[in-house]
Amino acid sequence: METLMVILVGILVSIGTYLILSKQLLRIVLGLSIVSHAVNLLIMTSGRLKIGTAPLLGEKAAGFADAIPQALILTAIVINFAVTAVVLVLCYRSYQSFGTDDMEQLRGNEHE
Repeated sequence: METLMVILVGILVSIGTYLILSKQLLRIVLGLSIVSHAVNLLIMTSGRLKIGTAPLLGEKAAGFADAIPQALILTAIVINFAVTAVVLVLCYRSYQSFGTDDMEQLRGNEHE
């Protein structure tokens, strides 16, 4: 199962890299979002699936589940959502101001 997850992470990273290297601004934002999802999946895969109970002091159990990868992923999802929302607003304002989302045209005049 872990091999399948690592292959999926590789596919997501390659798709995200392809989108980041494109010329349209919206594709760049989507590529960054896909790469961040791939990183979340990689953290989940590296944390492994551990069977056990919650780490409570009063209970006697054979094994405890590790909550660190889940907490990291949840924090990363929230931060990714906020950053994506801000960048999408900046993309929209850029499109309103300049009338294009092509990165070559947004660079401006080469004689400035």
